[in-house]
Formats: sequence, structure tokens, C-alpha cells
Amino acid sequence: MRLYRKEGNTVQILALPTENVEKGEYLLIEDPATRRSLITQVIDVQFANVPGILEELLRNSTTNDLVHEESFDPLGVISHVAYIQDSRLLVCKIRGTMEDGKLRVTASWLPSRSQSTIKKLPTTSLLTLAKISADLPIQLGETRELSQFNIDAQTLDGRLNIVTGKKETGKSHLSKLLVMGLIDHGAMVVVLDLNGEYTHLGFSSNGEKNEHFSKIQALTPGDNLKMTLPQMKLRVMLDILIHALHLPGTSAREFRRIWRFLQEQGTLTLHELGETIKNWKCNTHVRDALFSRYYSLLNSRFFTDNPADANGLEENFRKIRNGGALVINLHDISLVDRQVAVEYVLGKLVEMLTQWKIKAVFLFAEEAHLYLRETYWDDIVTRMRHFGVFTTFVTNQPNTIRENIYRQADNVFLFNFTNEHDLEVVSRAAKVDAETVKSVARDLPPRHCLVLGRAVKDFPVVVRVKALDVQAMGHTRLFFTEKN
Repeated sequence: MRLYRKEGNTVQILALPTENVEKGEYLLIEDPATRRSLITQVIDVQFANVPGILEELLRNSTTNDLVHEESFDPLGVISHVAYIQDSRLLVCKIRGTMEDGKLRVTASWLPSRSQSTIKKLPTTSLLTLAKISADLPIQLGETRELSQFNIDAQTLDGRLNIVTGKKETGKSHLSKLLVMGLIDHGAMVVVLDLNGEYTHLGFSSNGEKNEHFSKIQALTPGDNLKMTLPQMKLRVMLDILIHALHLPGTSAREFRRIWRFLQEQGTLTLHELGETIKNWKCNTHVRDALFSRYYSLLNSRFFTDNPADANGLEENFRKIRNGGALVINLHDISLVDRQVAVEYVLGKLVEMLTQWKIKAVFLFAEEAHLYLRETYWDDIVTRMRHFGVFTTFVTNQPNTIRENIYRQADNVFLFNFTNEHDLEVVSRAAKVDAETVKSVARDLPPRHCLVLGRAVKDFPVVVRVKALDVQAMGHTRLFFTEKN
């Protein structure tokens, strides 16, 4: 391999056909005169545009069509011409400089074109040079050199993460690895599970209980996730009524008075709430609005007057205080009930965090645009982040996440995208050049992801995500199946 050209932070390298280099790999350009090295990453592989190659290819094509005898080549030049025709041009991005044994994220110098030597830089060597270690390892899979690749759980702590890619590329698979890795290190995780994919993380693929069984609590709103009204804070209930059930402001003020009246009387129950609304002296339209929301609460089966049936979020957090996951199963419940449940969960999390009942929590939100109201995006990323809610958004529709959220993301786990619009959305926001995102992500095979951000100290790394021995849920139901 020989250094050919440099423009800005882009380097072009000539490679022979026998020098097998793929997108995403790292190359080290060593300059013996200056004792410095340039670290570059291959983002595209092209044919070298050698002058006269087009003419030579056309001549060969014409000759092959007309002449079928063996080629006469006394000087043995045909093999050399073929080498030139198949030579590659590697388009690389500069990621840093090695100088005096130290890695610097600069590219302000130019190595010698004639004296420099170029060799592959294994991912493990890159991680060592960048001092990327994993004190609390979460194994994601393997590098291209088949070496184990870990990230440090601390790089997810206090961070905003995004897992994105098109359908069936392995997003949820990676998310499960992250969830189980955090659990192993004693973290508390809440998963907003839209498709019921995380409910069986406590079972291995053969249906037997695994080591995580006691740490996974699957909660279905209206089934084993219920609470009494006294367990609710008025603020959380008002959030549910206003944001999930769209109660007007005037009616909300009357509801506040009714709630406080029942609290003072010591009769704050679902039954008494309905009776009080029926007899409350207020505007007819206000009463009708309150009644319609009351019946929505009643029909959700999310609330109960029987303390024995109550099983709220706080009680379940006690079960995972040494590490575990609460999986909020939002599968097969209506949109309104889903929004009621999410408002309750987020409101309760903030309440528990402000009272220091829990230290911090990692929140995984699958396809959050389907149940989170618009104003919650910034709220989760900013205010709730300071309280101790560290969010990972998982989506196959990157355009549903607002651009300002991407710009605040600390880590992005990017799977394959072929749609130009999707690539454009991610490339504008990722903390790496747009060319890398667009070129590398487009050719990623299934179960391979490009890791960007703090987890790899802004050195993009392609990882083959490891297999996971858990009971797979959330498969698409098919009509046509293979016949045995």
C-alpha cells in the first residue's frame, strides 16, 4: 500500500488486489523520518482511476470477442497489466496521530509519500493506543479480527444513547445485550417494551430459567401493574389526565379540588371519586369532561380500590435494588392506556429519584415516538437526565427522533440503512463526519453495527454483535411457514 493523496482530513491510499482491506478497518501510516504515525479509517474502496485504464479495458473486451486463441505474451506483461487494472483506491478518514507514543486527535502534518509504510491496525491495538478499557465490561460481540469487543458500562452512565437501523438488522438484540450487561453490574433498568420482546429475558432459548430470571420483572399495566389512588401523587395523576387524556385546564382545576377534598375526608378511592364527581357543584361541561376521564381511568384497569391487588412501581423497585430490570409490557394495550402507563412510570421515576429512594435508573425506550408526547423528548434528555434517568432510544425510524436529541447523544449504535433520507438524518447529528456514516452504514451486514461516541472515544468501530441465549419474543407472525 502506498500513500497517494491527502485533502483535508481525507487520505487516499493505493492498494494492490492482493491487499484485502474492507470498509471500517483502520490503517497506520508510519513516517520513519518524523517518527510519527497517522491513524486512518477506510470508509470506501474504489478502483484506482489509472490514466488509460478505460481504453485498455475496451481494447481487451474487443479483442476477447474477436480472438479465441491463447494470448501470446513473450514478455509476461499481461499479469502486470491485470494487476494495474484491479488495483484499489482506499478512501480513508484521519482519526488521529501517534507522536512520542501518545495519541493526539490532530491531522496538521503530512507524512512522506515515498518513505511512509502502511499497515493494518487491528482494533485491539487501536483500543490500546486510545486507552479504551472496560472496567465494567459489557460484551457486544467481535471485531473484524474476531477478537472480543467490550464497552465499559460507565460510558452509558449519565449518557444519552441511540440504537438505530432498519428492520431486522439486530437493534433490539443489541439493546437486550446492553440491558443484561447493565444488570450484571448492579444497575436498575426500566424498559418501555412496545412489542413484548423483553418479557422473557429471564429464560434461555430452550425455555429454562437463566441466571437473570430473578432480576427480570415483567409488568403489564392493568394486569400485574396496578395501584390505588392513595399510592398516586396528585401531580402524577394530573399529568395523566392532562397529557394522556387531554383534560382541559378548567376541568383540571376542579379535579384538584375534588382530590384534595377526598384526601381530607380520608375517602380517596376510585368509587368515591366517581360519586363525588357525580355530586360536585360545577359547570355541566366540566362535570362531563371529568366523568369521561374517570371512565377512561376505570376502563384501563390500571387503578384498583383493593390494596391486595395493588402492585406499583415502587414495590417492584425493591425487588431489583441489587440490579435488575422492570419491563413495562406495552404490547396488546390500547394507545390511550399505553400513554397512561408511560405518564405514570415517568412521573413515578422522577418522584422516587427526587426523594432519593433510588440512585439512578437506565431507561430503554423502544419506538418512543409511538407513546411519548413531543414535549417529553427534551424533558427526558435534559431535566430528567439531571434527576438520574439515563435514556437509550431504540428505533428503526431515525427521522422520528428530533435533530436536537441526536446532537446531544453521547453514543450511537448504528445498524444498516440503505434509505438515503435515513442516512442523511443520522449523519447530520452523529459526532463523526457524514461520509463515514453514509458509506459504512450502507454496507453493514445484518447483526453488525457501527459504534460511535464516548464508548469508543469517537473512534468508530464496526462490531459483529454476538448471539444471545434468551427466549426470543416479538417475532412477526407469518401465514406462510416452512413445511416440515
